[in-house]
Order: sequence, then structure tokens, then C-alpha cells
Amino acid sequence: MAWKQSPQSARNQAGMITLRTLLLLFTGSLLVFVLVAGFVTSFGHFRGYVSEQLTGHARDGATAVGLSLSNAIDGSDPVASASLIDAVFDSGRYLRVIYLNHQGEIIAGRRKSLDQIGVPAWFRSVAHLPLPVAEAEVVRGWRRLGTVQVVSDPGRAYRDLWRITSGLVVAVLIIGAVGLFALFLLLNRTLRPLAALEEQARALGNREFRRHVTIRSTRELNQVTEAMNRMSDDLGHLFEGQAKLIQHLRRLNNEDPVTGLASRNAFDQRLKVEVESEEKSAPGMLILIQLWDFAGFNQVHGRAEGDRLLVRIAVELGRFTGRHAGSFAGRRTGADFALYLPGAMPADASVWCQDLVAELDSVYADLASSMTVAVHAGLARAGAGRSARELMSAADEALRKAQSLGDSGYQLANGEQEHHHNLETWRVILTEAIGKQRFSLWVQPMISEHTESPLYHQVFSRLETPEGELKASVFVPMAERFGLVEQIDRLLMKRVLERLAQQPGQQLAVSLAGASVASETFRQDLLAWLEQSGDSARQLWIGVSEQTIHHHRTAVGLLVRALGRINVPVLVDRFGVGGVPFSYLRNLRFQALRIDNSFIHDIDSHEENRFYLESVIGIAHRRGVRVFATGVETAAEYSVLCKLGIDGAMGYHLGRPFAADQQPQGD
Repeated sequence: MAWKQSPQSARNQAGMITLRTLLLLFTGSLLVFVLVAGFVTSFGHFRGYVSEQLTGHARDGATAVGLSLSNAIDGSDPVASASLIDAVFDSGRYLRVIYLNHQGEIIAGRRKSLDQIGVPAWFRSVAHLPLPVAEAEVVRGWRRLGTVQVVSDPGRAYRDLWRITSGLVVAVLIIGAVGLFALFLLLNRTLRPLAALEEQARALGNREFRRHVTIRSTRELNQVTEAMNRMSDDLGHLFEGQAKLIQHLRRLNNEDPVTGLASRNAFDQRLKVEVESEEKSAPGMLILIQLWDFAGFNQVHGRAEGDRLLVRIAVELGRFTGRHAGSFAGRRTGADFALYLPGAMPADASVWCQDLVAELDSVYADLASSMTVAVHAGLARAGAGRSARELMSAADEALRKAQSLGDSGYQLANGEQEHHHNLETWRVILTEAIGKQRFSLWVQPMISEHTESPLYHQVFSRLETPEGELKASVFVPMAERFGLVEQIDRLLMKRVLERLAQQPGQQLAVSLAGASVASETFRQDLLAWLEQSGDSARQLWIGVSEQTIHHHRTAVGLLVRALGRINVPVLVDRFGVGGVPFSYLRNLRFQALRIDNSFIHDIDSHEENRFYLESVIGIAHRRGVRVFATGVETAAEYSVLCKLGIDGAMGYHLGRPFAADQQPQGD
């Protein structure tokens, strides 16, 4: 099942710190710590040095004043003592000089405050230089006269400390800023591969193997990137090899080895689904074509030329089916071919068949040179109650009738001209229905054995006519022939988005026609509608058929990538009948595959289809792509699908279609 990151996991990862941020925070914090520690240490040492200088200066000053009062002048004379102290104090290097007698009375002294020293008060409180009082005795002979107390002026020390501290702060800020910036550049340069590795790991988680990391860094990171690149290449080659193997098996089981058309068994299986399946059955025309005297052509020109002729015929049949939406062709045996045109009516099919026979006759005649050749065709109409075997018998009978006439031509089975609309009638019906929006929405549930509620509901449109409602399988081929299918898809998308807005909890799926996907205007309008719908658009699955991917690869790529950017899931519809390699699964991000019902019909007794589907489920799951099935009409088919590991299934056995504004109908 496709891996999907939960919202809680996304929130947790969004809150997790990155390795670059972690290293930057740790190393930056360490750098800041070292710088701050250096600053604090330097500040402390300088402060201690200044304090010691102030203490020494005060001690020296006290000693000098004490000696002067003891020897140079009469310390008992207050006037002389005051004159000496004034002279010392006026030098401006002391905060306080006081001469005290034995009773502690001041004989002479001077002092000043620290208010005007040019340093902020907060810095003085932070630095807080101690102001020790130095003392010296004043004596005369053997007699003690008093004590001198001196305190040095710390103003200059504060100013020096302020200047040094400011310089240290500026230096720390500059060095820290430069260091952090250099660290950021270094980490950014060193860890550049990590972001690319993260994207590559996410791509590998989404099973995208094309992303490579080319950024070089340290030896260890280079080894990691090389290992990741090798693993990505190995996984990509493994997927490609598995895809080629499954594609080869599909061709062996479902394609004619010479022409590349559907093999007899594959054509019969698909025809049986188109004609007999209750879910799929709709009117259509079967055409059997045979090249007359092909055995003689081989004898005259050789087997190699015979194979070349068959390939040329297959090319013309491929061009014919390319012009008729939903049609398919196959090779029966030898030079016998079969075509089925869903939704076609006898009159229209007769005109197309006549032109096709003429083209094939021209190709046959060109390669047969002088031989007499002819191309014959028989047509029979599929209808209610007619099995695939009966339809084939009727077309074969018409073919024999055409051969009996000799020249190249075609014949209709008996009674096939009755009850039909011609092309002009269809054009009027469709144009009027589009103009008056006579379309109704029908839905059918996609069931999973692992959940109680449906995974989503597939949306179908039905055309309301006076004759009753027509299934999409009836009118869509005609709409594609007239170039009206894009208008129908526009109406369908608008109604689906309106329904999602009214019921935001419901999940719906819509399959787009190839012409709509190929239209740039439609794609732009679709993306605009989805963006305007907001969150409700994420409840919608967009289906694109495998044949559309084959014929409009560029347009599909643009649409899928644009839908991926707005988180709208995309699935490959009618998977297996497009005849294209699985390489598009590697290049485009699809969320699911929906297997065509021709592989599901009678899968309980069809060993080749069962093996093919088992292989597809395995390789899809390894890429995180879910696999759904359509056309499940029996319990045996559903049981086999569950054992194979299908993610979801849809069909009349699991739930019949019902009008979107009604409750589900019972089986």
C-alpha cells in the first residue's frame, strides 16, 4: 500500500531540529562561552591588578605622610600638619587623607567624592573596586603623636577599567560575530550534501529513483552520497528490469508476436467483457476481416513477405482504432483479424468498414504484385442477450457471405440495419444534452476488505434522453468522435466539485477523456477549479487511462505534476490495455493503478491473467502505488483478488452503481 506520512508525523518532523542548526547552536554556544569566559577572566585579572595598585599606592602615601609629619615637620603642630596634608591631597591621587590623634579626633584632613569620575554608576557597582585604608604612625622620638589614614583615588582606575572593559566587549562581539558567521559558512558548505541526501531519501521513500546527489563535501559525506546514488541506481534498474519482465509476460500472453495486435485469447477475453459483462455491456459492432488467398501469397512471396504484409495490415488497423475511441483489434489466425467498435451502430460501422476494406485491399494489392487478391469483412451488432460466441458466429456468417461475392467488400449480419441512430442523430442528441445539461451523476463504491467504508466512489455520467438514460460506454465514444467529450468532462467536473463542497467527507474519483487531458485550456481550468475548491479537492481522485498516457505523454506529465503540487491523487485507469511499457511509472508520480476489467473477468479460471496481476501488484506496491480492480462480478473473482493483495475492488458483486443523490441500491 502507498506509504503516506501521517499529519502527526509531519508535525513532529517539522518541530525537530536540523543537524546544521544543532551543530551551529552547539559550536556557536561553545565559542560564545569561550569568549565570555575569556572576557570574565581578563576583567577579573585586571580588576585585581588595579585593586593591588590602589592598595600599594595608599600604603606608600600613608608611609610618606607619616614620615613627613614625624621628621620633616612638627606633627604636633596642627597648622603645619594641615599644610602638609593639603599639599599631598592636592596632587589629586587620593580620595581621603586624614591625620588623627590618639583619641580619634581629626587634627587635619581632606576628602572628596566619586560622583564626577566619568564612569557610569552601574559600572562602578559592577566593578566595585575595594578601597582599603592605609595607616601610618606619627611619632616624635619615643612619643606617639597620632595616626595618618590614606585612601587612594580610584577614579583613574575606574576609567582605565571602563576603557579596557569596553574594548574587551567590542572585541568579544566582533570576534564572536565573525566566528559565528565563519562557522555558519563552514557548516553550510560542509553539510550541503545533507539537504540533497534528505531530498533523495524522501524520493526513494516515494519510489522515485532518478534523483542523484552531485555535491561534494568531506570524505565521509562523499562516501555516503556515493552509496546513496548507487542504491538509487540499483533500485531503479531493479524496477526497470521487473517492469520489462512483466511487460514481456504481458506481450507473450496478450499480444500476437508478429503484428503486436491482441492475441486471439486476449481479444476474446476483452470482447467477452464488452459484450457479456453486466457492468460493461453496451451496443457495439464486431468486424471480422480476412485476406483472401493468404496461403497462396506465402507460397509465392515467402513467409518473410507474409509477415511484412501482416505488419502492414496491423498498422492500418492501429490507425483505424486510433480514430475510434475505445475500439480494439486483434489477430485471429493466419490473415484473419477482428475489430470491435463500442457504441457504434450498423449504418456508421458500414461506412467505416467500407473505407477500411478499401485501404487494406490497397496494401494487399501493392505487396501481392500480379496476384489476384481481395479483402472481405463481416459485421455483426452486439446487443442485449447476445453472447460473445453468438456475436462471433453472426460476424463469421456475414464474412462468408462477403467471400461468396468474390470481390473485396463487406456484409452485415441479417437484420443489423434496424433500430439505430445515425451520426447526425447522435450529434443532435449530444449537442442538445450538453446545452441543456441533461447529465446525471452515478457513483459506484471502491471496496477494500480491510476497511468498512468504501475507499472512494467512482463517478459515472449518464445521458438523459427521451428513450431513457444511456450509459457512458454508449454515448462517450460518439462524443469523442464529434469532439464533444471535453464539454462533457467540464460539466462532470463542476458537478463533482459542487458535490464535494456539499459533502466534504466523501471521496470521489473521476476519469478524464484523452481529449480533455490533451487540451491545455481544460487542464488550466481544471487546476483553477481544484485550487478554488481548497481542501475538498484533496478528496478527489483523477483518473487518466493508460492509452491517454501513451498518446499524450507530455500533456499527462504536465497534468500529473501540477496535481501533485496541490496534493490531488492521480490513478492510471484501464491499466493493462494500453500496450505501453511501465516506464511511465518511474517518470510520473501516480498514486494508484486501476486494472482493466478484461483482466478481472473469470480471473479465478484464467491462470495467465492471475500471474500477470500478481506481478503487477508486487511491483506497484514496491513503488508505493496502490492497485485497484474493476469489473468484479462474482465472489470467486473477488476471493482471488483478495488473495493476490489487491488494495480495492469495484464491480456489480461488491456494489452496483446508483444515482449520486440516492442511497446505494442493493444487489
